[in-house]
Amino acid sequence: MTTKQDQSQQIATLREKLLKMDKLASLGTLSAGIMHEIQNPMNFILNFSRLSKDLTDELIEFVDSLDGLSEDEREEIEDIASMINENLSRVVEHSDRASNIIQGMLAYSRGQKADKAPVKINGLMAQFVNLGYHAMRANHKGFNVKITESYDETLQEIRAIEHDLGRAVLNLVNNACYAVYERAQEQGADYQPELIISTKKAGEQAVLKIGDNGTGIPASSLEHIYQPFFSTKPEKSGTGLGLTITREIIEDMHQGKLEVTTETGKGTSFTITLPIK
Repeated sequence: MTTKQDQSQQIATLREKLLKMDKLASLGTLSAGIMHEIQNPMNFILNFSRLSKDLTDELIEFVDSLDGLSEDEREEIEDIASMINENLSRVVEHSDRASNIIQGMLAYSRGQKADKAPVKINGLMAQFVNLGYHAMRANHKGFNVKITESYDETLQEIRAIEHDLGRAVLNLVNNACYAVYERAQEQGADYQPELIISTKKAGEQAVLKIGDNGTGIPASSLEHIYQPFFSTKPEKSGTGLGLTITREIIEDMHQGKLEVTTETGKGTSFTITLPIK
């Protein structure tokens, strides 16, 4: 028989869930608006970078056609123009990638499904591990970590939504970096932070692992880690949505599996299993 106390508890639990759903809905609307506003300057950067790259190519051709320049002067001008061209190529490449991410997030916020395409998974892993490491270094002076990487060369491409899968990997790398940073703050110079990254082909599946020798996840928190807005980080250090989004990307969008093994004080390892095709 349900008591009034039980009913009150159920109502309180339902109210809390509705509040979280409302927060998620508001966050989705806010994110969509931000992405839309960012898209305009991103298009500006992309278009003018491409135009500047074309002009640099024309400059090199013009220098080649000039008479009266010494060989040293010609080489110096061409070297400078080539460096500018190379830098602009990188701006175009990364602006294009950022634009694709924004388009994907806008499509997701509108309920549209992005199409899967062949993705070079080893390259994606290496790229987002590197991105997460440098982001941590930018935000925490003195941060350093040994990164042990092992990529299965027989695992070439899988069908995936590249920008979303990259976000999932980045979320896990960010958490791993924070875990080793936190343990380093506690233990000092006697502790060697390490991330262990690997990919492996297992039949028709790709197995991606992101591990660390950080603080580990307390048993009391483990069952809550995928809940929206749950976080063990200090209040201003995380939104509590990283693992929620990551599991949704892996399991709902890619029909894969996300698993975790952890031991307090010794580290955590997340395993992503994805179909190759």
